[in-house]
Amino acid sequence: MRMTVLDRVLLLLAGLLAAYQIAIGIEGLASLAITAYTVAFGVLLVASILLIILGFDVLDSPIVVIVSTAIPLGMSLGLVWEFLPAYRFAYLIFALLGFAAVLVTRLTPIKNKLPVFTLAVVHGIAGLTITLLPIVRALTGRSLLGFALVGVGGALIGLGGLLLSFLKAGRPLLSRATILKVLPGLLLLTTAAFVAGFKFG
Repeated sequence: MRMTVLDRVLLLLAGLLAAYQIAIGIEGLASLAITAYTVAFGVLLVASILLIILGFDVLDSPIVVIVSTAIPLGMSLGLVWEFLPAYRFAYLIFALLGFAAVLVTRLTPIKNKLPVFTLAVVHGIAGLTITLLPIVRALTGRSLLGFALVGVGGALIGLGGLLLSFLKAGRPLLSRATILKVLPGLLLLTTAAFVAGFKFG
């Protein structure tokens, strides 16, 4: 499917928002949390640029699946490191092993369902963490209400990841054309929710 001018504009805006978050940063946190957040927004920036330059065909590369895993893992690791200190090192181990598992199963010619299962587990746990942790904190008054927008971003990126995962597995939930049509807007909404959540939360 050919990328339209509107698609490129939406992706450019998403990239600019990600770049803004990297430049402004999140100050006053532990260095690992800042690093994790920076990696997540950095990958969002790179993904937007690659899509603008190479078009939707870049999504067919297994490298995209591997690199895009860094977004939910980085974001969720930053949140856990910041708000769940008792689980910091356990989640750090999960993030490292999860990324390694996705790397191995995507670069090795495995014919069974292990690559899809691995991706679903890693993205599922990271996605639930990004979605639920900020929303629960906002609703219980431990963070400002605006922080719930980070959870909204988590839900949106989880939806995008789910659509792309099933598409690449040959069992798309929607047609390829529909998924590619909504992807740029979904990426922009996701990035905007993340940036707004950190700014107003």
